[in-house]
Amino acid sequence: MKKTVLKVNIHSQKCKKEVLKAVTKLTGINQVTIDGEKETLTVVGDVDPVLITEAVRKIGKVAEIVSVGPPKPPEPKSPVKNPLPPWCYDYCQLVPVSHAPYDGAPCSIL
Repeated sequence: MKKTVLKVNIHSQKCKKEVLKAVTKLTGINQVTIDGEKETLTVVGDVDPVLITEAVRKIGKVAEIVSVGPPKPPEPKSPVKNPLPPWCYDYCQLVPVSHAPYDGAPCSIL
């Protein structure tokens, strides 16, 4: 799998749709992102960068390969531990709760 970054002339939302439609027809693509401000198209997957460039040029856009390389590995997520609230450290205790079948008498929770 590799990450391919292309410089594409993208000026509007319509241009983005056209480029996405053309590129997503290719097989072996895992992820496609477009940055309209930087005018870049990033494709991650097992697809030839030349085929991506040809698909973009076929719809009339100018495309130029900026970089080809391995994608960034996903950042390992550290498990989030929810500590007990500070007021509970010294005062936590087991509280018994009982329940008797309802026979008309009020129930009690101790």
